[in-house]
Amino acid sequence: MRVCSTGLATLLAIASLLAACSVGPDFLRPAAPKDAGYVPTPLPKATAAAAIYGGDAQRFVEGGDIRFDWWTVFQSPALNALVDKAIRANPTVEAAQRALAAAEENVYAQQGYFYPTVGVGYQFQRQMVAGNLANSVAPGCQGNGHCITAVQSTTPPYNKALYYNFHTAQVTVGYTPDVFGLNRRQVESLEAQAAVQRYELEATYITLAANVVAAAIQEVSVRSQIAAVKEIIEVNVKSLDLLRAQQKDGYAMGIDVAAQEAALAAARQLLPPLQSQFEQTRDLLRALVGNLPNEDIDETFELSSLHLPQDLPISVPSKLVEQRPDVRAAEEQLRSANAQVGVAIANRMPLFSITAAAGGTATQFTQMFSPGGPFWSIIGSVAQTVFDGGTLLHRERAADQALYEAAAQYRSTVITAYQNVADTLHALVSDADALSAALDAEVAAKKTLDLTRAQMDKGYVNYLILLQAEQAYQQALLTLVQAQATRFGDTAALFEALGGGWWNRAGVAAGEGGEAPEKTGNAAAEQISASSPDERPSSIQ
Repeated sequence: MRVCSTGLATLLAIASLLAACSVGPDFLRPAAPKDAGYVPTPLPKATAAAAIYGGDAQRFVEGGDIRFDWWTVFQSPALNALVDKAIRANPTVEAAQRALAAAEENVYAQQGYFYPTVGVGYQFQRQMVAGNLANSVAPGCQGNGHCITAVQSTTPPYNKALYYNFHTAQVTVGYTPDVFGLNRRQVESLEAQAAVQRYELEATYITLAANVVAAAIQEVSVRSQIAAVKEIIEVNVKSLDLLRAQQKDGYAMGIDVAAQEAALAAARQLLPPLQSQFEQTRDLLRALVGNLPNEDIDETFELSSLHLPQDLPISVPSKLVEQRPDVRAAEEQLRSANAQVGVAIANRMPLFSITAAAGGTATQFTQMFSPGGPFWSIIGSVAQTVFDGGTLLHRERAADQALYEAAAQYRSTVITAYQNVADTLHALVSDADALSAALDAEVAAKKTLDLTRAQMDKGYVNYLILLQAEQAYQQALLTLVQAQATRFGDTAALFEALGGGWWNRAGVAAGEGGEAPEKTGNAAAEQISASSPDERPSSIQ
């Protein structure tokens, strides 16, 4: 046994020395594109303001950080409670958590191949050997001096069958040294896949919160539109009453009354679709917090329940690639594809393995490790594929192409991330201008309608002029309430586009989430974007 242990230790030491390198390209993390920015021309310091609720000017705070619970900037206790419920109860969060746990277990499983495999076994055998063969297969003399031999004779009863018991116990050790880094690259690839799931989990938190906020704002918008339509219906009712009074006095014709009745009916037709949209929005809110449609929620939302934040943090453009979970996930996909190239190369290299076994065997259980019973063996082997029809070569080439694909997808994700922020910033500026213009239009349309109704009451204008004024006011009012809600939606979209502040979540600081944004990067992304299709990107070699 001492010889076995010494020899095995020697072989393991040699294997450890051999396993000192990993074939394939080493991954270098890409940095932000050089001179990255959100808009080609400088943004204004603040948006336009309008003298209406939700019309405050919003200032852009460059370099500002984003808190994880960014939805609290709307200062709505109901909204805060609903987002908390969704994060606790929505099944997509649990699904993402389980996916992360499974990916981490796969990493741990692959890391197990760094260590020897140890197995133990025991076998009991009761044997009857034919008398004609007994001399050739008899166990013979045992370590305790007892000999098991067959009885053979040329006289009756001639040869007798041989009966005996046999016990075998052994320990086996198998080890495959990672000489060319095959397992290290496999682990690296799986670690990258686990990191993808971490960032997918962070994205799930952000998307879920954004969906709850968007649904709440949608409820605000639909409520406001329903109130506006009811006001429009009331205006049409007043106009109809006026025309009927004038018809009774002989100042209006029946066709005018009929036209106003048609206008009132058209206004009333606007209400059912909005009511249906309102119920669908409530259904969505129930589903987001993990409820069935018949399980109502207490929280309701009106325009007055939300506060429009006046300061909007705008992250430094170079930090966006570190803050966006989708970009970080694409980066990890790139790292995984890079490691798979190393796996493909290592599969074409010789494979070394060591197997050792030690144990004992005897006809009696207590004699297995007595003199004559113990045994051991050490086997070292090396195997090299000589011909496989090009299978391993083409797999390496396929891994190369997958690496190019992942690099292209990473660049696409980065571009989309900057586009999202740019679109949101443009929307914040233009929608603030639109609200200001919509307010001016609504005020002017209401004033025109009131003057027109007064003039018609005195007989200075005909009904057609009043109908045109009513229609203009209706459109202006609906546009105004939609523009109010849009400002809140744009604000939520900005926080989501900038990454949602996941790096400020407590779990990330404790190491439970994805890797938080770093302070500095490198110039690897420039080389990725400039790489030739005919060679591996130099940033990941």
